[in-house]
Amino acid sequence: MIIQKEKLKKLYTKLHHISPTLGKTASFMTATGVIAANSFGGSLPLWTMGGVKFITGAKVADDSIIKIAKHWINSNNKVIDIALPKRDWRINVPDDLDENKQYLLICNHLSWVDTSIVQYVSQDRLPLTRFFTKYDLIYIPIVGQAFYFLDFPMMRRHSKEAIAKNPALKGQDIAEAKRACELLKNKPFTLLNYLEGTRFTAEKQALQNSPYQHLLKPRAGGLSLAIRTLGKQIDGILDMTIVYPDGAPNYTDLWKGEVQRLGVDIRRIQMPEDLYTAIEQGGYEQNEATKQAMFAWLDHIWREKDDRISQMLSEFA
Repeated sequence: MIIQKEKLKKLYTKLHHISPTLGKTASFMTATGVIAANSFGGSLPLWTMGGVKFITGAKVADDSIIKIAKHWINSNNKVIDIALPKRDWRINVPDDLDENKQYLLICNHLSWVDTSIVQYVSQDRLPLTRFFTKYDLIYIPIVGQAFYFLDFPMMRRHSKEAIAKNPALKGQDIAEAKRACELLKNKPFTLLNYLEGTRFTAEKQALQNSPYQHLLKPRAGGLSLAIRTLGKQIDGILDMTIVYPDGAPNYTDLWKGEVQRLGVDIRRIQMPEDLYTAIEQGGYEQNEATKQAMFAWLDHIWREKDDRISQMLSEFA
């Protein structure tokens, strides 16, 4: 198997060298073929086990769904390893991470590619990644149902106008997010939160008047909600930094092999214990001093991350 894998890698490398256009086409067709095959091939067992889980709550059904998801992710990662040559990917990850623990993961957000990179880096290092997502995605065939069955925290977002007319809607959103987080309590997980809330662009940075060179202003609501719901059982908070030295790619760029240079750094971060306890007890929503302390801590983390991004980019120069 290893020999076959190396032969395939050499084949794609040769194609990209002889004809970049042909190589990119071959890589992209391979990726779309694998993704489509896994999506459609896994849909029936996913829906079957999802139905069993929904009706009975059986752990065996939940375990089966997680196995399906991991197979899908690992297959994508094999495509990256085999069919995407000429990669200068510099990845720094702590060596004491555990697939059987529970982590909160924060990350800067540059591209739709980010989540695929998180999944690639997490394989055999971190538990299956979930992230806060919009409830409306549940209507997307296969992917939306996978999010639901995998207990992704799915948010029903309401406009400021709708909340102004009916303040109870805000409470419903928070209650639903708490319920979703609670579903993760008895299993390993990595709960990903893009604190910026949207992908970074220079236009958004200027509009926000962001004080950071490479980042938008962080939001604290999702992380605070996760801490309040999951409490002391969390095994750690991880900070992931992603850089694309050649500019933020789109999703097709990844599968064509055009993301040739990438930097990833994951490190543990510590929140002051008194702040963590205050948030766990509901202080972020109820106490202005706790909220301000949370934003001060995030500002410190974000300034360090901003400097780290500059350093990581300079190493590719």
